[in-house]
Amino acid sequence: MSKQVKEFIVMTSAVAYLLPHTLKESPQLTELVFLNNALRSIHAQAFEDLTQLQELEISGNPWLENLYMGTFSRQKNLMKLLLNFNRFKTVLPGMFDSLKQIATLQMKGNLISHLPMFLFLNLNNLLVLDLSQNKLEEMKRETFFGLTRLQILKVNNNLISNLTCDTFKNISQLTELHLEGNKISELTDGIFSGLTRLNVLNLRGNLLTTFSQKVFGFNVSNLRELNLKGNRLTELSSLSRLTSLTDLVLSSNQLSSLPEDIFRNVTLLENLDLSENQLSLLPELIFYNLSAITSIHLHKNNLRRLEPKLFNDQWLMQQLYLSDNQLETLPPGLFDLFIVEHTVRLHGNPWRCDCHMWYLHDWVLRNNNIIQREDSVRCNSPDFLRQRVVASVDRDQLVCRLSADEMPDIRSCSIKAFNDAMIVKCQVDKCSPMTVKVQFQEDDGNIKEHVLRSERSECSNGTRSEGSLMIPEY
Repeated sequence: MSKQVKEFIVMTSAVAYLLPHTLKESPQLTELVFLNNALRSIHAQAFEDLTQLQELEISGNPWLENLYMGTFSRQKNLMKLLLNFNRFKTVLPGMFDSLKQIATLQMKGNLISHLPMFLFLNLNNLLVLDLSQNKLEEMKRETFFGLTRLQILKVNNNLISNLTCDTFKNISQLTELHLEGNKISELTDGIFSGLTRLNVLNLRGNLLTTFSQKVFGFNVSNLRELNLKGNRLTELSSLSRLTSLTDLVLSSNQLSSLPEDIFRNVTLLENLDLSENQLSLLPELIFYNLSAITSIHLHKNNLRRLEPKLFNDQWLMQQLYLSDNQLETLPPGLFDLFIVEHTVRLHGNPWRCDCHMWYLHDWVLRNNNIIQREDSVRCNSPDFLRQRVVASVDRDQLVCRLSADEMPDIRSCSIKAFNDAMIVKCQVDKCSPMTVKVQFQEDDGNIKEHVLRSERSECSNGTRSEGSLMIPEY
């Protein structure tokens, strides 16, 4: 090998054994990679002459079950060691003691079930530790002794079911903690209280039934991303102390309701995912003062109606997913405050195409370019419009039909034209105010409604009063 070669990569070969001093003639190497080979054994002195190595990878060897003590004893300049997707079941104590400069250590995708105490004691410069996709059942405080600068810890997709209150006490500099895909069913109060620099916490795919901000203790939390997707959450208390939170994922749980103050003070929140739960109603002020939100996912719930002011503070909305709920109509003006172009999903709801549909119908026609799967936004009732695409329904067809019992008696009313005004004259025989609603349709199809109320009639039993309302010309 030329002395100019600094990086040497062996991929998908039949190499099964690395013998002592195999690369003795290439001490200049700074990067050595064995990827997806057939390695079965690596001699403890295989890398003894490679004192300049900065990066070493031995990954993807399905028959490599162990490493011998001293294998990395001469790699004092090593910055990155990747030992992924082999068949390691154990790691010997002291295996990494000589790697005082190492910043990244990965051992994901092996069969490691436990780690010796003080295994990383001398790795004071380690920043990233990846132990994901193994068979780890527990983590102890002693496991992380010495990792005073560790920033990213990945222990996701293991078999961890229990975390003690002092598990993370020795790694207070963590900014990312990945615990997803384990069997954690409970978190004790204050378990993350020492992690004051934590920005990302991923607990996706565990067995949690409740979650509380008490897990962060009473310290100010810098958490920006919290992922609780795919747990068994039925209860969620206030998150008001997570004032730095920008991304919150609560999807695929069993939440049927949320407290009104759950997001109070979480004013930096940008992305909120509540999809695939059992929510039937959201408090009108649940998103109050969350003006930074750009994305709210509410699809695949049981929402039957939305409050008129639900999104009053979300001017910057870019994604609003309401698909696959039980919505029959939307309150007028629900989307009118959004000031940027956004994407909306409305399909999969049993829309009732009657007079209460006017607002949504007109909004769909005006905004068909931002509605995803517009042709799937269909009427569920009445029968004569069932399965019709909402945008294809003529506005005149959106009527509310009254039963004979509900039909008012209008035989006592008359309409007369007088100069440039229309006069509606009705006789009433009840001592109560009368309300007349008049709707004017402009050339562009917009509807403006005027509500006219008469003064309370002064009458007594057995008397009849007559009144008239003048409707100005529009």
